[in-house]
Amino acid sequence: MRPCLIAIAGPSGSGKSLFAQTLCEEMRRDAPQLGVALLREDAYYRDQKHLPLEERALVNYDHPDAIEQDLLLEHLETLRAGQGVDTPLYDYAQHTRRPDTQRVEAAPVIVVEGILLFTHVALRECFDIRFFMDTPLDVCLLRRIERDVAERGRTLASVLEQYQRTVRPMYEAFIAPSAAHADLLIRRGGQNRVALDFVRGHLIGLQHAEPASPPAA
Repeated sequence: MRPCLIAIAGPSGSGKSLFAQTLCEEMRRDAPQLGVALLREDAYYRDQKHLPLEERALVNYDHPDAIEQDLLLEHLETLRAGQGVDTPLYDYAQHTRRPDTQRVEAAPVIVVEGILLFTHVALRECFDIRFFMDTPLDVCLLRRIERDVAERGRTLASVLEQYQRTVRPMYEAFIAPSAAHADLLIRRGGQNRVALDFVRGHLIGLQHAEPASPPAA
């Protein structure tokens, strides 16, 4: 069976990670024979060890150029071919990649989540199903503040400064327009029970679908 590649895109704080993680956990619970792998676009932020930490903090992380999307595409093609990959790991506190990597093995279902997945033509076209988390920006901002302060050691002032300087402008320039490439918009965030059940049921149904009969001679 050809692996099914699923993209879950949307603005920072929209519920992408929660939706993707919950989907994968429930797939492993309800269809363990199917197999599912999860990749995060954030892991592919470019390595910046050549820059001082102060300069790394000023990089525009919401612009497509900040992410090594060609490497992500290469990894997805390798996974689709049935081979595992060693994905990067990113250190948010140091604003650069960690020296270690994470092994991801090929699976029948491969889920990828990230803010800029649909801004790269070849990358977005490699996906079989594309979802966009359509969450109000005020909700996204509140979630981003809570996450960055609690989990990434940021100050409230630094989160708001970055939001005004790059996050909101890049959302309007790149992320919002990319929603036009989605097959389905998902509202009400990562805990949208109806959407989770729909997607999970669809994927399990693909596994059990009868193969097409060969044409008559």
